[in-house]
Amino acid sequence: MDLTGLSFWMFCSSTECKGEEKVTQPPGDVILTQGQTATLMCTFTTTSSDSYLFWYKQEVNSYPKFILTRSLHYSYNSPEFVKDRFDAELKDSSVPLMIQDLHVCDSAVYYCATQTFPH
Repeated sequence: MDLTGLSFWMFCSSTECKGEEKVTQPPGDVILTQGQTATLMCTFTTTSSDSYLFWYKQEVNSYPKFILTRSLHYSYNSPEFVKDRFDAELKDSSVPLMIQDLHVCDSAVYYCATQTFPH
């Protein structure tokens, strides 16, 4: 099974990105076998205390599917990605995605994103 986190996404709340919000994922593939637990890393920098972090899954020839979002005061998983298998904990400047009991259908590219809401 080949689970990958190859890229990063960045969303900005204004029409112009000024480099204040940034997410970074390590390059390369994560190769695991069925039944194992994957931990996909994502680190971020932000100037706001009101940032939301998102994870998406993109399978071959498909669009990115929303998995979950985390912030200091909010936690939500898409119904398709139940929390007992897909979970993330916001820790300082990282939000690693844990996928437990891996299935072959978990093979995809996983993207981390951030969004800051203006006050």
